[in-house]
Amino acid sequence: MKRVRSSEVFLGGRGRARRRLAPLLALAAFAYLVFVSVKLAGLGGWDEDAAAVIRPDTTASEGSELPLKREPLEPASRARRAATATVASGYGRITGEILRRHEARGRTRRRWGLRGNFSELERMAGEAWARGAEAWEEAAAFSGDVDSILSGDGAEGECPGSLALGGGETTAFLPCGLAVGSAVTLVATARAARAEYVEALERSGNGNGTVMVAQFAVELRGLRASDDEDPPRILHLNPRLQGDWSRRPVLEMNTCFRMQWGKAQRCDGTPSKDDDRVDGFPKCEKWERRGTVDSKEIKSASWFNRFIGRAKKPEMRWPYPFLEGKMFVLTIQAGVEGYHINVGGRHVASFPHRMGFTLEDATGLAVTGGIDVHSVYATSLPKAHPSFSLQSVLEMSDKWKARPVPEKQIQLFIGILSATKHFAERMAIRKSWMQFPAIQLGNVVARFFVALSHRKEINAALKKEAEYFGDIVILPFIDRYELVVLKTVAICQYGVQNVTAEYIMKCDDDTFVRLDTVLQQISNFNRSLPLYLGNLNLLHRPLRYGKWAVTFEEWPELVYPPYANGPGYVISANIARDIVSRHANQSLRLFKMEDVSMGMWVEDYNTTTTSAPVQYVHSWRFCQYGCVDNYFTAHYQSPRQMLCLWDKLSLGRAQCCNYR
Repeated sequence: MKRVRSSEVFLGGRGRARRRLAPLLALAAFAYLVFVSVKLAGLGGWDEDAAAVIRPDTTASEGSELPLKREPLEPASRARRAATATVASGYGRITGEILRRHEARGRTRRRWGLRGNFSELERMAGEAWARGAEAWEEAAAFSGDVDSILSGDGAEGECPGSLALGGGETTAFLPCGLAVGSAVTLVATARAARAEYVEALERSGNGNGTVMVAQFAVELRGLRASDDEDPPRILHLNPRLQGDWSRRPVLEMNTCFRMQWGKAQRCDGTPSKDDDRVDGFPKCEKWERRGTVDSKEIKSASWFNRFIGRAKKPEMRWPYPFLEGKMFVLTIQAGVEGYHINVGGRHVASFPHRMGFTLEDATGLAVTGGIDVHSVYATSLPKAHPSFSLQSVLEMSDKWKARPVPEKQIQLFIGILSATKHFAERMAIRKSWMQFPAIQLGNVVARFFVALSHRKEINAALKKEAEYFGDIVILPFIDRYELVVLKTVAICQYGVQNVTAEYIMKCDDDTFVRLDTVLQQISNFNRSLPLYLGNLNLLHRPLRYGKWAVTFEEWPELVYPPYANGPGYVISANIARDIVSRHANQSLRLFKMEDVSMGMWVEDYNTTTTSAPVQYVHSWRFCQYGCVDNYFTAHYQSPRQMLCLWDKLSLGRAQCCNYR
């Protein structure tokens, strides 16, 4: 009985405690609901800068007529519509709610970009067109040999088998690249740490923002693809003597293609697994990590082993291979499966080759950062000069030629932005996804859009390539990043004037397009409704600092309009016709970022049109950072990766190729 009564008393006390907590929990839940409702209302109040999203009408037939003008919604019907609307296609619940509230507010959107100062861009465009006309005349009159322009002067002399540089020289040219067994040895001294200011660190309240930095980089580089791009990093070796966010010395290795870094390999003193090897060497060797102390268990086990007389295998403990103010000898050796890094004759790390790069691509060596170089030696270099001639890049075969533009209506036109010197990229596309049956049968048409170079030899080679393959639209202005938006306008013009396409797709020449899945996707939408399909961005703010900075004069708004990432997106023909029409009457506003410009033009169309609103459809399968499973497009693919993706797709495996 006592046990029962004590139990009852205990349970009764818990019940009373719960009853006391119930009002507090109810008050907290009410406060949370008020906060969420206010937050959503505030976000919905931003709707002048948002985009209308209408779910694709998959129930209406292609021949059904739609009202040419939407009637203003009454308050009751507006509430019913907000209550019954589904989530915007491709977005989550909260984002879809924001966009639906914006659509429910009616037609009060502002026209984007009207306050921007575009005079500088217009002046730049006018100068590029004038210089482009001269460059085209020079290319047409050029009578030299364009077949070997990619090798500079076309000479094919023997390359040196070794190379030696004196102290102070931090760059070296390896004309024939590397081969298996080639080695680059660097004798240098790491400088002492120096103070650097990090603004983000100070804003976080962690000190005054000053950190001590001691690091340098040794890079094997390839040839620059175009004048406005950094050369690819085939191997980026970055010792960080003072550590980074991990606060321990690390050795980081990576690659970079088209200014996009791959996945870093970090060695921090922890040895890699036995099965994770490159040419039999572990990716990361073990060294003594700073501040590590043997645990109590390890000390006890060691004492017990000594007590019972068990033999203990001696263990060598190596320190971090680089010290401030100390000279070192670093050797990078090329192997079959990757690069091997040795310091002072001891193996430290190995970095596997990544898809898209070969040993002969490593034609440059660069040393940067806090380091004093004493000497550089390159040995066992290949003596045979690799052929970089235009004839070896472009396979002049009739099977790669473009078919004539069909006179009938087509389902999709694809405009591919390409740089003048990207001969290999264009050839890889011709031999890969341009071989889809939809293109070969004429239901889809794809064309490259290329501007001119400063060099007349490059322009002459481009002219020869265009005349042979018949798939290049040459735009007579000097190419530069700020004027890529003019290529996008030209794609819209071609899609509505030279061909009759239901939809128009824009992509880059390092984008692999799974045309089968893209066609299947756009077939699900009502053709009578305007469409904007891609990897959409909402509420993105302009970067005011850094390489991709946008000034307040260029874009005074706080945020960009909803826009799809540039590597691949699809618009319907009625949007393209509106862009072409406004460009013809000089009312089309231009912005140097072409994907943001397209978002601005689509929103302007959505604001001024009297027909059905635009379907904004988001899909992460338009992958702008590489490749994922079930992708529509894969961006940042080198020519070799492009062919690898096509080979896998031809075998029925829609799988990604290796990381870079």
